[in-house]
Amino acid sequence: MTLPTVPEVPGAEPSRAILDSFRISIAKRVADALPPLTVEQVYSGVDYGKKGVDFTVALPRFRLPGKVDELAKAVISQFQADDYVESVVHDKAFLHFTCRTSSLVRAVLDQVHALTNETASGLPEYGTNTTGKGKKIIIEYSSPNIAKSFHVGHLRSTIIGAFLTNLYKASGWDVVAMNYLGDWGTQFGLIAVGFEKYGSEEALQKDAIKHLYDVYVQVNKDAEADPEVKVAAAAWFKRMEDGDEAALKNWRVWRELSVKKYAEEYERLNVHFDVYTGESKVGKKWQDVALERLNEMGLISDVEGAKLVDLEKWKLGKAVLRKKDGTSIYLTRDIGGAIERYEEYKFDKMIYVVSSQQDLHLGQFFKILKLMEFPWADRLEHVNYGLVLGMSTRKGTAVFLDQIIREAASVMHEQMRKNEEKYAAVEDPELTSLEVGLTGIKIQDMAAKRINNYNFSWDRMTSFEGDTGPYLQYAHVRLTSLTRKNPELLPLPPPSEIATDTLIEPAAREIAFLLGTYPDVVKTALRTHEPSGVVTYLFKLSHAISSAWETVVVKGEKDVEKARARMWLYLCARDVLGAAMRLLSIRPLDRM
Repeated sequence: MTLPTVPEVPGAEPSRAILDSFRISIAKRVADALPPLTVEQVYSGVDYGKKGVDFTVALPRFRLPGKVDELAKAVISQFQADDYVESVVHDKAFLHFTCRTSSLVRAVLDQVHALTNETASGLPEYGTNTTGKGKKIIIEYSSPNIAKSFHVGHLRSTIIGAFLTNLYKASGWDVVAMNYLGDWGTQFGLIAVGFEKYGSEEALQKDAIKHLYDVYVQVNKDAEADPEVKVAAAAWFKRMEDGDEAALKNWRVWRELSVKKYAEEYERLNVHFDVYTGESKVGKKWQDVALERLNEMGLISDVEGAKLVDLEKWKLGKAVLRKKDGTSIYLTRDIGGAIERYEEYKFDKMIYVVSSQQDLHLGQFFKILKLMEFPWADRLEHVNYGLVLGMSTRKGTAVFLDQIIREAASVMHEQMRKNEEKYAAVEDPELTSLEVGLTGIKIQDMAAKRINNYNFSWDRMTSFEGDTGPYLQYAHVRLTSLTRKNPELLPLPPPSEIATDTLIEPAAREIAFLLGTYPDVVKTALRTHEPSGVVTYLFKLSHAISSAWETVVVKGEKDVEKARARMWLYLCARDVLGAAMRLLSIRPLDRM
């Protein structure tokens, strides 16, 4: 089906978001009826309508002379229905537009199908856009401390960072996903001292992160009892900072083994990094340059041998840049690291995904770079988030993330076992229960605005009822099962031969319209950096599909043309549901 051509509007991309052409068509009618408005001006005011209305235009926003009623009348008197719009209604200050169902359903399904199955890249591209073409971004996230457990606190940074990485890629940016490890600092002096006493090569090889954590806990106990331990640790770290090879040898092994272990954890979470860097990688050169430049600008004061920057007049307190023993602290390393990254990557934007507890630190860090007059300092952004409260295993013990993941998987496994017939059909129950468990954890994390703290709940996470991760996986599995349950309808004919004009039920139209809105969901998320908008969309779509099962049936529909059109609608819904889940770093399942 070919829709009438519409004018080009900056920011609209009908070849990737078909509803853009419906909106331009509405904007053109309003602009033609109400000069001097331009199509572009009106386009930005064509919003999604409330239930039962496709698009709404609020006339007062254009600040035109004359009464709203007269303006509305001018638009309505010139209105003629066409393939895009079938009716317009005036309601107080608003004009409500309804799209032509047959064109809408056909255009949306054609686009979803083509951009999922017929792309030049061979990858599904529905929902992607080209707004970031030619731009480079670094996203720094997760960033655990070596030798400390990968605990639930890092989980939020990891999940949100992975989402942002996928989101920017989907928007055409060249993305560098970076993990900036806490692999430097006085605690390594402590571990080195502790390792001489408690270390075991065998335990280290088996699980470096856990063993180094155990050593760290024990040596900390020693340090509390004996102040000499801390003195020895500080001396050891000083040797590391001075580049003493003997002091660095063990540390290098620990770092490498830890990175290997982290990479396995991330693979399980469906998270991937392009670069593992760390505090240790930041050269002294830029740290020194930073201190010199700030000194020249008269911004450094010396307090008992420590170097401070006074940021009081920006309400950012006093920031310590170097301790009195001359060792660096992480603010200095952050500044040096940012300069090095700009030198290496010439990024257009750099995002730090760090909890809101660090708002002051990031505020100081960004302010210092601005004071140093780096032209790229305003390209840095802090994406912050609240805390996870009460996340521990059911017995209320450790907060090691892998224990929680293991437990989530085993709870799901028990749930799956309850239905023997379905359980028998699942190829790899262990892996499937792990995926459902992870989906539960991730959806619970991303369901509310990221700045909010949330209380972790085992019951909510593992429930198949209500708006939970398992419910979403179930929705995807149910759509996938249509092909298994209706083999006589397959293969479907080419899209042009599918009778979409039979899809007249309100429930079918609602699904099609929601599928059409997905590219906008992606664009909104890019503007807000909020995964919660995508989660809300997923549940909206899942509910629409769920309520269509009763009226838009495939199995048992005698009319083959109708059955095929419905099957195609559901398969397009499966593709979009899967795309939105993958955007959130969730692996959609075909059976469970």
